[in-house]
Amino acid sequence: MTDTVISSASKEVVIGFDRPFVIIGERINPTGRKIMAAEMIAGDFSRVQSDALAQIAAGAHMLDVNAGIPLADEPALLAHCIQLVQSLTDVPLSIDSSIVAALEAGLKVYKGKALVNSVTGEEDRLETVLPLVKKYGAAVVAISNDETGISEDPDVRFEVARKIVQRAADHGIPACDVVVDPLVMPVGAINTAGVQVMRLVHRLRTELKVNTTCGASNVSFGLPERNGINAAFLTMAIGSGMTSAITNPMHEEVVRAVLGADVMMGHDPDCARWIRKFRQDPPAGADGAPGRGRRESSRRRPT
Repeated sequence: MTDTVISSASKEVVIGFDRPFVIIGERINPTGRKIMAAEMIAGDFSRVQSDALAQIAAGAHMLDVNAGIPLADEPALLAHCIQLVQSLTDVPLSIDSSIVAALEAGLKVYKGKALVNSVTGEEDRLETVLPLVKKYGAAVVAISNDETGISEDPDVRFEVARKIVQRAADHGIPACDVVVDPLVMPVGAINTAGVQVMRLVHRLRTELKVNTTCGASNVSFGLPERNGINAAFLTMAIGSGMTSAITNPMHEEVVRAVLGADVMMGHDPDCARWIRKFRQDPPAGADGAPGRGRRESSRRRPT
């Protein structure tokens, strides 16, 4: 069994083959959010705070924290965001940046075992990010692309993932602390993108024996009714072996899909999590007693 343990100072989340699917909330990210970016630059982090609390209330098990704003002091912003979010909640965090200095700034202030997002198969990234992951005792997201870019061939992406897992081992990072992102492409542009990911996730699980994650909303880019596509994708990805995803828990369709897939995969014993989330108490009768169901209240017509 492969378990990836991520923690805050007081709480653990385990990503694993036989574990409930882990939802990593994606909304603390100023990319494409001009108002949030402007607020953060101005020192206003109220939207970061509200997004963190709202995602947890909606069902996120972890939160991804990104502070990537062009020309801003990203290391300082990211460190501040991490400290703020950790003061609000005990859920573990994914520290998300393409800038190595920002990753290290975040890791320095983080309390617990973080998930570093991310490393690719490019040599300079491997030799700068992996030593940081080892130094701070973190886990890492391994993205399946390298100097040649993102291949449309899932077998090529698998070999990039294998390379990253092997190089992580060279740095003393076990495979259980490498969570592979197989790279979800927009299905509207590449009609076989969904099939490719399902095939690749299965191989990553059965051959490399690593946990997986992805930016789930990428699959629906450019399509109408994106939440429906995202929900269908996540259900099928979980069936193929995917164990976590960076997604938006504020979309009820997505959360329903994940919880329903956990039930079908046997990862929700006695359907307890599903019942807690969705069971409604029956309406009270006129005397305050629980209302009767339709079958109980029906009467036979005279014959």
